[in-house]
Amino acid sequence: MNKIIRLLPLVLFIALAFVLYRGLSLDPQSLPSALIGNKVPAFQLPQLSDETKIVTEKDLQGNIILLNVWGTWCVYCKYEHPYLLDIAKSKRVALYGLDYKDIRKDAKAWLSQYQDPYIFSIFDELGKLGIELGVTAAPETFVIDHNGIIRMKHVGPIDADVWQQKLLPMIVMLESEQKGG
Repeated sequence: MNKIIRLLPLVLFIALAFVLYRGLSLDPQSLPSALIGNKVPAFQLPQLSDETKIVTEKDLQGNIILLNVWGTWCVYCKYEHPYLLDIAKSKRVALYGLDYKDIRKDAKAWLSQYQDPYIFSIFDELGKLGIELGVTAAPETFVIDHNGIIRMKHVGPIDADVWQQKLLPMIVMLESEQKGG
């Protein structure tokens, strides 16, 4: 009994070390989303640029779409912005924004200052759509297929590596699915 009590701290240390080691090997940007494979949740929100224009989930269908969650308060959103401008210029996908928990006049000024890559931005002042999508922070980007089905969620900023290694392969696959019918 005395030997077991003396070995208990060693066993606990080894177990804790294993758990910590396992945690370090996980990718914090690969957060699973319960919405993968499901349609974009129903919503009705105004456009950022014109509060009289109401956007719904039906406006996010027909093309391969990147829905980028951003805010003026988000440091990494400023970092990824030049990459979003390049994606928009390529016209390979339809790029929409979701201005998350922001102030309308600040967001409009921000897009005016740094250029607006989005076809339009949805203004989610209270964060209700963000909550429905499972947004944990900005930036986050959702890949939505031509049927309005969420196919991928990327947490964190988009840069050249993320585009080449993660988003572009999904877009190529969706393009081939779309051509195949």
